[in-house]
Amino acid sequence: MTDQMERNEEIKSLYMEHVNPALMRLVAFMGYDVIEDHSSGSHVWDNLGNDYIDCLGGFGVFSVGHTHPKVVEAVRKQLERMPLSSKVLLNEPYARLARKLSEITPGDLKYTFICNSGTEAIEAALKLARLKTGKHGFIYTERAFHGKTLGSLSITGREAFQQPFRPLIPGTKMVPFGDADAIAKTIDDDIAGFVVEPIQGEGGIHIPPDDYLPKAQEICRENGVMFIADEVQSGLGRTGKMFACDHWGVEPDLMTLAKALGGGVMPIGAVIGTPSVWEVFEENPLIHSSTFGGNPLACVAALAAIEVVEEENLCQRATVTGEKIISSLRRIKDEHPDVITDIRGKGCFIGIEFSDSDIGGLMISALAAKKVLVAFMLNDHRILRVEPPLAIDDNDIDRLLASIKEAIVEVGDIVATLNS
Repeated sequence: MTDQMERNEEIKSLYMEHVNPALMRLVAFMGYDVIEDHSSGSHVWDNLGNDYIDCLGGFGVFSVGHTHPKVVEAVRKQLERMPLSSKVLLNEPYARLARKLSEITPGDLKYTFICNSGTEAIEAALKLARLKTGKHGFIYTERAFHGKTLGSLSITGREAFQQPFRPLIPGTKMVPFGDADAIAKTIDDDIAGFVVEPIQGEGGIHIPPDDYLPKAQEICRENGVMFIADEVQSGLGRTGKMFACDHWGVEPDLMTLAKALGGGVMPIGAVIGTPSVWEVFEENPLIHSSTFGGNPLACVAALAAIEVVEEENLCQRATVTGEKIISSLRRIKDEHPDVITDIRGKGCFIGIEFSDSDIGGLMISALAAKKVLVAFMLNDHRILRVEPPLAIDDNDIDRLLASIKEAIVEVGDIVATLNS
């Protein structure tokens, strides 16, 4: 054990000297300053042997769990055959994944461009919308999070992320989430697309009114504007449907995916579009490309992950599990109304809103001490995410809920002492 403690100190020192000192201080404050060692299902173990329940889930990556055997085996076999693509010969895993995505996505979505991350998928969608429409501007929503590269940052609704990098791409306009009339009033002759998370993630798990997305889609169609659904965090069963769009029956012109698409094993992003949108590649099929995007390792991981979601009925499991967690959290809220102000969620996409962002930070530390991994939302630090693997079992759910109840009491005592 002494050797492992020394190893921890060495890695913390390396973070301070060569990675990001400010990040290291933040991680230490949250109580996460130990080395992750191995993982399986809903659990992560550190190098000291501590067992954590992962309810952060890599910000939505581990929907099928950590190191799912089917995904790991698919990647292992492909690794031994051909890890990366030659980029000129035909790539079979890419083609098969593209077909699978066309089968499971809504409406006329048919063609897929594969990249390496969610923000890359958004960048591709922005470029395709501009090419298709010949227009330049975009409408996005308050509290939205679409990524941190320059284009996606330009439609991410948090000033703290945007301000240091201005000027961003021109022509972007922000409207309230859930207000379709605001979209209609904001559209002008140079709007290429409306980009929206069907359920807001980093903004705090905000679920729209039932008529919002259908109305938004209709407004976009009437005005020749691309309706772009960002399912990077909500896709692949997280909300109890294969895609959050499916709850409202909308059919985007473009959809972006990432996170859970890699099965918790490989990084991958994708943008799926209609045949009409894909006409933009006719003049130049290499107008948008990616060296590592669509590599065989990532594609076989994605195919295996989709199969796991289907075969293990994870959409239904997410619904049942989510209902159990949400109903229990609401009972906890009723017991502590001065600490918890709201519980929101759909499936295993859940947010706990606290009365103050400082309480959220203290809750992270308190839960870390109980070996439960959580984090706040990037666009609202008052809200803790609960995003466990979709197949999390009842014992782990009970342990999660018991830990939250205990942590709230502990944090309440701390706050009372500080205020006295």
